[in-house]
Amino acid sequence: MTDRLTIATWNINSVRLRMPIVERFLEEVQPDVLCLQETKCPDANFPFNPLRKAGYEHIEINGQKGYHGVATVSRLPLSNVEKREFCTMGDSRHLAVDVPFNGSSLRLHNFYVPAGGDEPDREINPKFGHKLDFFAEMKDWLRGEETAKPAVLVGDLNVAPYEHDVWSHKKLLKVVSHTPLECELFETVREAGGWIDAMRQFTPIEEKLYTWWSYRAKDWSGADKGRRLDHVWVSQPLGGNIRGTRVLRDARGWEKPSDHAPVIAEFSV
Repeated sequence: MTDRLTIATWNINSVRLRMPIVERFLEEVQPDVLCLQETKCPDANFPFNPLRKAGYEHIEINGQKGYHGVATVSRLPLSNVEKREFCTMGDSRHLAVDVPFNGSSLRLHNFYVPAGGDEPDREINPKFGHKLDFFAEMKDWLRGEETAKPAVLVGDLNVAPYEHDVWSHKKLLKVVSHTPLECELFETVREAGGWIDAMRQFTPIEEKLYTWWSYRAKDWSGADKGRRLDHVWVSQPLGGNIRGTRVLRDARGWEKPSDHAPVIAEFSV
């Protein structure tokens, strides 16, 4: 049966280091598909065995040593695999697959967008320029034919676009990930393809919504200085099939955690 589907996305910040909490997540939540970002692992060293042992036999990866990297692991067969390079940088930041759904399939994009460094000025910070160029390429590609079919785009997109996607809109206006330039470009990319912000379909825009909390905070939960950097976008043809999204905040407090929490999206016919 492919009339129900659960997709999770999680910046894991080193898949080999965090494998115990990945296994815990798969056991407790049991998503059909898990998209991981920042795996920091070359393909030859990817930990296939524990994932297959957990029942996730279909695994596609796009990794590199020490940096970046994305992986999509699934209980369902994956097909039509695509790994797109952005900005001619050679970075492993994208992976697309087809996943069975509703008697056919949906296109699932797994993204890890560049963080952009510390200074929001491309003239003095090439990393910020790279981030802006990356989004420009996303905008040019992820529209028209790519969004005329059922599709889901998930991942660490490294922008918290709305006022209540950050703990303090006023204090973070000049901080990379929430600058007006990034937020505007982010929305331009989403709107160009008619993508639906699935998370904000279920949590009103006036409510705080976070997926990331810095390691620097000793009491990350008490301070609650979060940002929503991880996203689920859905193409218009799939809009009527979204049943809910949630952030598994508790996972941020698990042993040796990532600084991101998983986001889970549910779809049904």
